[in-house]
Amino acid sequence: MSRPDGWRGPSEPGEFPTLGFQVIDWIEANCVIPDGADMGRPFILTDEQYRFVLQHYRLHPDARADRKRPSAGFVFRRSMLVRPQKWGKGPLSAALICAEAEGPVLFDGWDADGEPVGRPWPTPWIQIAASSEDQTANVYRALLPMIQQGPLCDRIPDTGLTRINLPGGGFIEPVTAEGRSRLGQRITFAVHDEPHSWLKSNGGWTLADTQRRNLAGMGGRSVATTNAWDPAENSDAQRTFEAAGPDVLVDYPSPPTGSFRNKRERAKVLRFVYGDSSVDRGGWVDLDRIEAEVEELAGKGDLAQAERFYGNRVVATSDAFFDTEMWEAAADPQQVPDGAMVALGFDGSMYDDWTAIRARWIDGDRLYAFTPTFADDTPTFWNPADFGGEIPRGEVQAAVAELFERFTVVRFYLDPELWQSEIDDWAARYGQKVVVQWPTYRTRQMAAALERLKTDVAAGNLAHDADPVMLTHVRNARRVRRSGGIVIGKPNDHQKIDLAMADALAHEAACDARTAGLTKPTQPARVLVL
Repeated sequence: MSRPDGWRGPSEPGEFPTLGFQVIDWIEANCVIPDGADMGRPFILTDEQYRFVLQHYRLHPDARADRKRPSAGFVFRRSMLVRPQKWGKGPLSAALICAEAEGPVLFDGWDADGEPVGRPWPTPWIQIAASSEDQTANVYRALLPMIQQGPLCDRIPDTGLTRINLPGGGFIEPVTAEGRSRLGQRITFAVHDEPHSWLKSNGGWTLADTQRRNLAGMGGRSVATTNAWDPAENSDAQRTFEAAGPDVLVDYPSPPTGSFRNKRERAKVLRFVYGDSSVDRGGWVDLDRIEAEVEELAGKGDLAQAERFYGNRVVATSDAFFDTEMWEAAADPQQVPDGAMVALGFDGSMYDDWTAIRARWIDGDRLYAFTPTFADDTPTFWNPADFGGEIPRGEVQAAVAELFERFTVVRFYLDPELWQSEIDDWAARYGQKVVVQWPTYRTRQMAAALERLKTDVAAGNLAHDADPVMLTHVRNARRVRRSGGIVIGKPNDHQKIDLAMADALAHEAACDARTAGLTKPTQPARVLVL
């Protein structure tokens, strides 16, 4: 007997309705460990895996079952799990595939006690998607023995090397970006394996978008499991993370801070990211072996890859201009008082790139970097995509006027491209010695300014406001070697660096202002009394 009024309500703080408990019970009763010394024993989820499954199958408290809309009632239409290599993403994905093939994964109403009731798909069509056949094998190789070596072998006897036929006409198959997933396929569930490598260039974007449309047509859902991504590549994993959709679950516990170069601090990171899967906590991952893998990669000059794969950190490749770890270590958010002495940097665009203003608070011998705000805490950067494809020039002018009114601006360095008229007006209003054109195309000067910024961060001479957008632009900045020195460039059109450029100009403006004596306290006039 179903309850017309939905869920029974929480019996303890933080509780929510979910089909996850039924799915977990089904998995642990039917799935087995696919390899290793415990092969064939019941597959028991770790606490981390347990929590993820509960969230993926989370329900709205007032959900209503609808057989014509299989996804009805679920809070999330898809999920992404971000964990390091060897954490157990492949076996967990295989277990979820088994559940989606035969288990109670669809919401079917509430029982008389207000508990959710699940039912299986009548004809499931499940795909394991990856950018290559080798990657689909990560999950498929775990899936086959999970079925063949346990209770499911009698119910799913037709398990081939390229396809598993399910009772009732359903099936499970691997698909790749090379082969593409044809539009219109009536899939009910998909596992997206390692979408950190799903790029526009290798067809990963197309595969992801096509599969999501196919799932939407059937009311199906998906789970993506991935390592941390390289922020320069704009992978499907990164797009999912940055979109921050309210109906998309992203399970990515932020790793602790600390230098990955330092063995002791790295050990803390590894213990955190491997959690329940480490041998020390009853799991299968030998952290000493992981440490050896990290050391080997570091010895080959690829510490960034080791940090992504094993430290589960989003870090750029070795051609990054800035040391992201050092930049993050310099974070010290503070309130900049009105009237403070500041220098400003401006990098402008109109249609494609962003327009940005960054600032330096000059507090005696100390410099503090921040993104100033205007008009009730609106940050001073503008993405043309947010304004119909064109930077709102009037709003930028209003922001500059407010900054000069609020702070004591001693220098303002501006790249003049596309903003010459506004710069002339600002120079006439605030003074030509304050508002200074600073073309960023001058390679020698730009390279020197960037090097000074990077050196001051490394030396601990600069604190900043921990602006997350600025951090993204710092991560995106790539080394570009030109005849006059090394400057920065963006890895692709999507990955912007405009805040980093503006920050370099603000830093140069502040340092030049100090050299010119503009930041010294004004001495009171001396009066000679006879």
